[in-house]
Amino acid sequence: MTSWDTSDIVGPDGEDWRVPVTELAARQTRLADMLAEAQVPGALIQHPVDLYYYGGGRQDGSLFIPAKGAGGSVEAGGNGPVAFVRRSFKRAVWEAGGDDAPHLVEAFPRLSTFAETLRGMGVNGAPALQFGEAPGSFTARFASALSSLGECSDATSIIHRQREVKSDWEIEQMDIGASVQIRMFEAVQAVGGEGMSELDMVAAAEAVSRSEGFGGNVQMRRYPLQCDRGVIVAGRAGGIPSFFDSAVGGTGPHPLSGMGSGFNRVKKGDPVLVDLVHAHRGYMVDATRMFVSGQLDEVWQQRLDDMIAVKEEVVDVLDQGLPCSQAWEQGHALAVELGYDDHLMGTKPDQSRFLGHSIGLQLDESPVVAAGFDRPLPVGGTMAIEPKVVYAEGSVGSEDTWIRDEEGMRPITADGALPWLMEWES
Repeated sequence: MTSWDTSDIVGPDGEDWRVPVTELAARQTRLADMLAEAQVPGALIQHPVDLYYYGGGRQDGSLFIPAKGAGGSVEAGGNGPVAFVRRSFKRAVWEAGGDDAPHLVEAFPRLSTFAETLRGMGVNGAPALQFGEAPGSFTARFASALSSLGECSDATSIIHRQREVKSDWEIEQMDIGASVQIRMFEAVQAVGGEGMSELDMVAAAEAVSRSEGFGGNVQMRRYPLQCDRGVIVAGRAGGIPSFFDSAVGGTGPHPLSGMGSGFNRVKKGDPVLVDLVHAHRGYMVDATRMFVSGQLDEVWQQRLDDMIAVKEEVVDVLDQGLPCSQAWEQGHALAVELGYDDHLMGTKPDQSRFLGHSIGLQLDESPVVAAGFDRPLPVGGTMAIEPKVVYAEGSVGSEDTWIRDEEGMRPITADGALPWLMEWES
């Protein structure tokens, strides 16, 4: 054999971990419909996460998807979606489904001739770009190169809206991820205890996650946020804020990684908050449980019980199909009534103003349980609901990932399969 072969790329036990062609085709068709509804002639998909979502892989290139009936579409006599790939071309063809791929895969032309290439495919209007996610200098180069076709609009919100609703296949990936995540918590329970460092406990959880195929990156939508897969904070470390827009910051190991777990060690009686993310084939689940060496005192236990009550309030509002902003208002109001105005989702002035975030291929998807999101979590939407309170002495809270299906809200992650508080013998 003189070169690599696609048979070399396999999942565990030789499994084919590509996105099913039927998924890719359905997503491309739905985007074409949504573009037509918005009177946008097409979209050029360039963000790595969306290249995976629509095209099956994140090779270096751009995926053009014409609006239904617009120039370049099958309805208008064109070839439909086309992926223009710089590298790796061979891998892009395979990831798209090979001979069954729902789109053409072609070599990327010179950027100076890209507009002419599209025009030769029947495209007669400038495709929308992802101005809301791709770097400005990157999109500016493409907008300039395509200017002879017109002015490029922004497809970001259309793409985000489509991705809010998860397919049965996507939910299946999250369900599998949730089963792995339980074992991550069990690993923390097995190795943790008095004197154990936060980083050593994270390492035990990450070993489980990595062995099951986690790719190493927690994908974030909002720049410049970055997030670690495991955030374990013990005692006073749980009261330290960070750059990250969340209730819990943590020390991190050093200033460039200034959030999450550090070198702090578990002390007897201190609350230890364990917030773990696992991604199966790109699809993330997010959950939090509390641990303690010995016993948690009554004050901390009451705080945990109160956050569970706030969680139930938020879930109840979303279950009724009411707006996410209303879930925030009622959850926040209950937390204030219980005495947590100055400590909910952080301490002043470093409080976050949300109680839940949608999740999927990215950790911070829309909608959010926050003011301004005046629409419900859609049927098929997945959300991590995470009320937490923070004090100088530590933090405490709850979190599970949920889906809203035809029957209402149901948990994807552990929910009753793991207790909210787990104790290490001291």
